Amino acid sequence: MTISAATRGARLSAVGTYAPSKVLTNDDLAKLVDTTDEWIVRRTGIRERRIAADDEFTSDLCTAAAHDALTRSGASPDDVGLVIAGTTTPDYPFPSVASQVQDRLGLRNAGAIDIQATCAGFAYGLHIANGLITAGIHDRVLVVAGETLSKVTDYTDRATCILFGDGAGAALVEAATPGTIRASIVGSDGQGGPHLYRTGLSRRIASASGAAGGAELAPGLIRQNGREVYRWAVETVSAGVTRLMKDAGLTGEDIDWFIPHSANIRITEAVCERTGIPINRTLSSIECYGNTSAATIPLALAPALAANQIRRGDTLILYGFGGGLVHAGILLDW
Repeated sequence: MTISAATRGARLSAVGTYAPSKVLTNDDLAKLVDTTDEWIVRRTGIRERRIAADDEFTSDLCTAAAHDALTRSGASPDDVGLVIAGTTTPDYPFPSVASQVQDRLGLRNAGAIDIQATCAGFAYGLHIANGLITAGIHDRVLVVAGETLSKVTDYTDRATCILFGDGAGAALVEAATPGTIRASIVGSDGQGGPHLYRTGLSRRIASASGAAGGAELAPGLIRQNGREVYRWAVETVSAGVTRLMKDAGLTGEDIDWFIPHSANIRITEAVCERTGIPINRTLSSIECYGNTSAATIPLALAPALAANQIRRGDTLILYGFGGGLVHAGILLDW
């Protein structure tokens, strides 16, 4: 979807983040499974990740990140019309994470919904917020994304336990004329669901060939066929990024910053090679936070804003992708 710059649109006015204090390093993991720091860094780019405390849950992380974003924006809590929370690890099936954030921050005029788009949750949230604001339904939408993946990670499974960490990010999206969100794209390939899934709480998924899993798996844990997910991600994200640039009349050289979901640095390198975006214009949170699913993009975006790497007028592409299989991309001017 491409949006006319002459009409009412939306802009990201502030970004906030939060990460737990506990650090889990690669050397720590080497005490649990057969791996090494060198092997993990070479394969994934991850050096450490954050781990939530036993009494710290996704709603706590999201509330802290949302408070940070609102504080940076200067907006009144009464001005927020909707909270959208992207997470695959909610505290409960209900109440939603978004409702808990709404209550704790005193957002008295806001509705609240959770969306389950796994690692694409933040980008999907921005896509929905942009549509609602552009349509004139809301003036301000708070998009939060957070995960406590450590609570659903099998620390005996070397293929997944090295990847995941905990964290949260948030963005306040506001009406603007003209809007700075120039194009967006969403998509799904549900046939690939068995390649990346969380074992069923009430139903077990039929494991794809090569994916870890089966009837004996404990419920609620993450399983992944890394090779198939890698192939799908490189092909799908490259095609999506190319389409976003084409819709906006841009090439890879016109993109100031590419901020994909931080799943694996090798995926980012492959997408850059295919799309013509210079690798030195990418931002990632994977080295210090690992794969935090829906939270990786804001965790990469916020430090770059704080360091003035991203400047007003810069053109950004944010792209999330993950279990479902689902993906979502946003092209915007900062």
